[in-house]
Order: sequence, then C-alpha cells, then structure tokens
Amino acid sequence: MRLSEPDLDRRSPPTSNTKPGQTALPDGDGEQPALRLSRDAILDAAISFIDQCGLEKLTMRRLGAACGVEAMALYRYVHSRGDLLTGIVDHVVDRLYTDQLAARRQEDGWQDYLLRLAHGVRQVALDHPQLFPLLATAAPEAPWVRPPLRSLRWMESFLDTLISYGFDNPSAVAAYRSYTTFLVGHLLLEVSTHGAELSPEEALLDTDRTEVDLSNYPHLQQLQPMLSEDRSAAEFEESLEAILDRLELLTARR
Repeated sequence: MRLSEPDLDRRSPPTSNTKPGQTALPDGDGEQPALRLSRDAILDAAISFIDQCGLEKLTMRRLGAACGVEAMALYRYVHSRGDLLTGIVDHVVDRLYTDQLAARRQEDGWQDYLLRLAHGVRQVALDHPQLFPLLATAAPEAPWVRPPLRSLRWMESFLDTLISYGFDNPSAVAAYRSYTTFLVGHLLLEVSTHGAELSPEEALLDTDRTEVDLSNYPHLQQLQPMLSEDRSAAEFEESLEAILDRLELLTARR
C-alpha cells in the first residue's frame, strides 16, 4: 500500500550520527542558519565540522554551508584553505595557552605545572582526535618550535616557568624537547585508536613564517641557538635508555 505524505511523516524519524549537544553539520548540500561571521566564529565552526565530519571532508564550500553563507563570504576572514588550517591550529593552541596560564600558580611547583599541562594537551587531543594530527604536523612558527606547544608564546611561557623554578638554561631546553616529544608520540598513538588519520595531506600549510620577531620573548632570544641545535640522535638514545631503565625496574619488582 502506498503511504500518503502525512503517513510518511508519522513513521520513525531518520537516524542521525550527531551526538547529543552537537549541531548537525551539512555534507555540502544542506545549509544552516547564517552565522554572524568573524574569524573566530569561522574557526570555531571549522573545528566543529572537523570533529563531526573529519578533516578530509573540510572544504570552503562545506564550511560556508555550515555557516549558512556562500563560500566566498568566508574569504574576507580566511584568505585561503591554508590560512584556514593555520588559523584552526593557532586557535586551539591559543585557547590552551589561555586556560593553562589562568591556572598556573607559582606555589604549585614545576611537577604540578607539567602534569596539569600534559593533561590539558591530552584533553585537547581527546576532544578533537580528528584535528590533533594537524596540530602535531602543521608547520611551526620557526623550525626549532616543536608541537604541540607550537607557538612562541607557549615556548616562552614554558621556559620561563621552568627557569623560575630553578632550571638552568640547558636543562630547560632539554625539558622542553623531551616533554614535547613525549606528548606528540603518545597522543598521536592514542588518537589513532579513535580513527584519526595520522598523516593528513594538510600537514603542509599555506603560511610564510620565515621571519620571526623575538623581541617580546627574552628567553627565546637568549636560547634560540641552543634550541636550534639538532640533538635528535642523542635524544633518541637518551629516551631509549630511559625506557630500558623503567623496564629494568619492572623486572626488579618480581
């Protein structure tokens, strides 16, 4: 029997992959009510799109539809796809910086600072598993800046914090390198279990950051030569030895 349109409407509603609390985003054919456009609003919409649809499906046309506007309207605020992706990374990193800076207390000690920061970065990875590989692979502001603490502000804050707790310059630089290596390695593996693509094509972003102004970052000005040294081989061996030492402790407990 052929059902009438009212009968069809009374049947069970269509299923949706949208999670509770999320806004359904179009796959490129539908439109949403127009968003009041600003760069931050567009970046937030792009992050939501990636969370729900995946990085590989993000296009300017689909993002425009998600914002309820034509794609061309976005170009006033994001000049290219590369600028959009760079802006997304900076937006997430800046938000993490603001949250962690507000929570930093001198009396907590450097261990508490590093523990809280690690959990903050991990929460970003778990909240945005489809986005985190981009955060880990996008071109940094300078070649000696490491993800995921990938901004000059983050580096300056990190080094300033450790030095204020008594680290000398070489120890602070070594801590930054070891800490960021741990975070990236562990969290990339963790988000891969959530289905994230670990080698997104968007890893090379359309951005020119060859000229770096360090006038507002005194620690970076002083430590840039040390930060620029290639110690990859030594760091690999040191990390490997540390793992072997931990495994030896496990066998000693038996």
